[in-house]
Amino acid sequence: MTTADLGPQTGIVARLASAVTEEQLTAATPCPGCAVHNLLSHLLSLSVAFRDAARKELGASTDTSPNAAPWDLGPGWREQLPEALDELAAAWRDPAAWTGDTRAGGVDLPGAVAGAVVADELVIHGWDLARATGQEYTPDPDALDAAHGFLLAAAGDPDRGNGLFGPVVPVPAGAPLLDRAVGLSGRDPEWRP
Repeated sequence: MTTADLGPQTGIVARLASAVTEEQLTAATPCPGCAVHNLLSHLLSLSVAFRDAARKELGASTDTSPNAAPWDLGPGWREQLPEALDELAAAWRDPAAWTGDTRAGGVDLPGAVAGAVVADELVIHGWDLARATGQEYTPDPDALDAAHGFLLAAAGDPDRGNGLFGPVVPVPAGAPLLDRAVGLSGRDPEWRP
């Protein structure tokens, strides 16, 4: 992946989050072990971390493993999440974000790889959120291409069933690209609440 405008995908995620009702916050998601409120918290923290990674402002937000961060929402999340998503998109519009090295989740990696990782996070967690809350979901095509490419490379040989985030869920080769990406992420594209 060279560069991509993450703004369309961050806008989609912000729209999905804004439609979440208070009653849906405790609903299960396709993301293993996560309720909707946990997923929203993760989206908020990863938006801040990858914003800072794009800016090469390394510190607490970029050094913290996603598993070490609390996955629970504070009271201001409805304002904080769209703001963080906007800042994330703006930071990755700078071509310098895609060059050199950076850090996210406590892992040092090239800027272009970090960009692909955040595209994947936005696409797959957008799908998680949409499925959990019964919303329609069509990811940004460029972000989806980046996510699929990242997941395919991370899986190595998807026929062997090794995925970065869990065992690959087999999906027919002719399935839509989103279904193939979801399967590579270790989720079942047919998941329903």
